[in-house]
Amino acid sequence: MNISNKEYDELNKKISPPSHMFRNMCFAFLIGGLICTIGQLLYRLYVYWGLGVSDARSVVSVTLIFIAGLLTGIGVFDKIAKYAGAGTIVPITGFANAIVSPAIEFKCEGWVMGVGAKLFALAGPVIVYGISSSVIYGVILWLFTL
Repeated sequence: MNISNKEYDELNKKISPPSHMFRNMCFAFLIGGLICTIGQLLYRLYVYWGLGVSDARSVVSVTLIFIAGLLTGIGVFDKIAKYAGAGTIVPITGFANAIVSPAIEFKCEGWVMGVGAKLFALAGPVIVYGISSSVIYGVILWLFTL
């Protein structure tokens, strides 16, 4: 079946569901903001309970990682992400989800070849490119400050 580009575009527009970009951006903004607000509330709570500023920041990070991992494990995080989209990719919760998801998926293959081997399957490239880009940025910054 040969069709022209114009016919293909018309067919694609007819079949494809409409984009809800504005709604998706609003949900991402609200859920991402909610996650950040929860982090700030936890920080203030930990400082109120007597932790120092540095310790409170660390404990907030651990708490958010734990909550995101737990929600991923019980299947709630994916339901939130379905509506929030990019809003759930706030770095710490998104990373926790990226670690826990493959671990759950490959658990049936065993602890070593399943969980151990596949744990960083999704997060590994993020770590590699994140570290690489930070090194490149650091070198560029160093060159311009000589």
